[in-house]
Amino acid sequence: MRGTSSYLLGGALLAFVPSVVDAFYLPGAAPHNYDQGDPVNVYVNALTPMLTGSDDSKLKSLINYDYYNPRFNFCQPEGGAQSQPESLGSILFGDRIFTSPYDIKMLEANGTCQTLCTTSISGEDATFINERIREDYALNWLVDGLPAAEMKRDLKTGDLFFDMGFNLGDDDTDVPYLNNHYEIVMRYHEPSPGVYRVVGVLVWPVSRGGSQEDTSTPNCDAEVEQLYLSENGVNDVRYTYRVTWNESDTPWATRWDNYLHVFDPRIHWFSLINSIVIVVFLCVMVAMILWRTVARDISRYNAIDLSEDVQEDWGWKLVHGEVFRAPRYPTVLSVMVGNGAQLCAMCAVTLVFALLGFLSPSNRGSLATVMMVCWTLFGGIGGYYSSRVYASLGGVDRGKNAFLTASILPTLVFMVIFMLNFFLLVAGSSGAVPFSTMLLIVVLWFGISAPLSAIGSYIGSRQGGVSHPVRVNQIPRQIPPVPKYLRPWAAALLAGILPFGAAFVELYFVMSSLFASRAYYAFGFLALTAGVVTLTTGTVTILFTYFNLCAEEYRWHWRAFVTGGGSAFWILAYGLFYWMSRLSLDSLSSVSLYLGYLFLICLFDFLVTGTIGFLASYWAVRRLYSAIRVD
Repeated sequence: MRGTSSYLLGGALLAFVPSVVDAFYLPGAAPHNYDQGDPVNVYVNALTPMLTGSDDSKLKSLINYDYYNPRFNFCQPEGGAQSQPESLGSILFGDRIFTSPYDIKMLEANGTCQTLCTTSISGEDATFINERIREDYALNWLVDGLPAAEMKRDLKTGDLFFDMGFNLGDDDTDVPYLNNHYEIVMRYHEPSPGVYRVVGVLVWPVSRGGSQEDTSTPNCDAEVEQLYLSENGVNDVRYTYRVTWNESDTPWATRWDNYLHVFDPRIHWFSLINSIVIVVFLCVMVAMILWRTVARDISRYNAIDLSEDVQEDWGWKLVHGEVFRAPRYPTVLSVMVGNGAQLCAMCAVTLVFALLGFLSPSNRGSLATVMMVCWTLFGGIGGYYSSRVYASLGGVDRGKNAFLTASILPTLVFMVIFMLNFFLLVAGSSGAVPFSTMLLIVVLWFGISAPLSAIGSYIGSRQGGVSHPVRVNQIPRQIPPVPKYLRPWAAALLAGILPFGAAFVELYFVMSSLFASRAYYAFGFLALTAGVVTLTTGTVTILFTYFNLCAEEYRWHWRAFVTGGGSAFWILAYGLFYWMSRLSLDSLSSVSLYLGYLFLICLFDFLVTGTIGFLASYWAVRRLYSAIRVD
């Protein structure tokens, strides 16, 4: 989803480097070297709902919970848990990282069962924990920048991969059992004698009932029943763990390969090839129409102008005196185009950074941080495009246009985010963004992006509007009835099928990454898909604009924007289908969160693809009417 032809070329060149599928990554500035006996810190993150391994599993919640939420009663380190610094993107995506009481030293206590602590859980807290177990919540640890994971097998390809997070409990039966013992496998690599690096962290959680008395030498191998928390009384729970050190041949530079698993890459390739075939066919069809039909029309019209026998024009030339007439609500249209151009630039630069490998998975929240920074810094692009389009449409109140361009979209987004944040606070979720972070975003936007948008608007106003090749008649021409398929909403739905069809497979993986906490790193596929969507949107919109002009419907400005943004309506429909097929949300907070995020996704897609369609149609209409002679 990009707005400039230069980025399309650059994105295509970058996408076809050997790292096209997964994109390479720069895992960090330098590895952390350990000596034997050095402490290996374990950090704990928020608990998140996860999808189980079965194909028909459904996500049951969207609420994150702080690891040290008092109702979980997890063991705390001496002196209390200490919060760890996080990036802006990490905070926005719900990360809340703290220290933990786990005492792990490099290559020591190998295979030794250790007691972490013994805690008491009330009946009310037991009810809360059992509900979270039934909702398939997962614990998330971090060790040396790597997430603790469970080793799983891809049912379709048979490949082993590390699935980030591990289960809070076992709910395979009707009774929820709490996992209170952790088999931890630390995989390490020895690049040189006496120097060790962590290259993998695996955890197998186990539910161990029986006696929960705190003993100095716990037995982690004894056969005991599973641990069920009674909801009618106080429960004593002893947490234990055992660390096993496993030497690995995996070097530190490729330790993330096991985590960044691409599920069924054949589906990605099939979807991508199918999309490329569609866009090539569409581009060829549009080229034939524009080259043969339009070229023939231009030749005929120019020959007619030299003839004395002709009394009347026909076809799209008939509306040459109306085609550049200012549409209704030019301010709203120009503001939407400006914000769409700003989002296009953000998507383009973010994908370039991802393809070049700068968005390292070890730098948590880097993707969201780069997107926020780009959106802020590209306010000048939004102001520039908005002011130039506004001037081209005959607008005169440039101050109002500049103000609305800089304020209306972020205000709408902030209103939605504040409302979703309220639902998170009511649900007691750790995913609620702190007030200080929200205030920082507001200051970032209105302190940096708004002034840049004003500067861009000033530059665009100085350059003025785009010159039009034909004059506008003083009296508007009457518009005949148009075919039903050319009506705005019908055209939007018809035109939106092709861009959506080119992207819906990748859309599934992106939504699974957003809502199901699954790692997504196939930025090569994503960049190629975005390029296909851009070309498809532009060509389809030009085609429908040409059909409208042939039908003597000269009000093409809004129709081009709505037609270009037609894929957003299909994304909305797909989002509702995804809700029914992959989600099982029972709480009002989770439903509100999903619908709110889906609304923002559809809004951004509508602005980006609508802008692409409008600018492509504007270019095509100017080229079309520049090629004929008009008295």
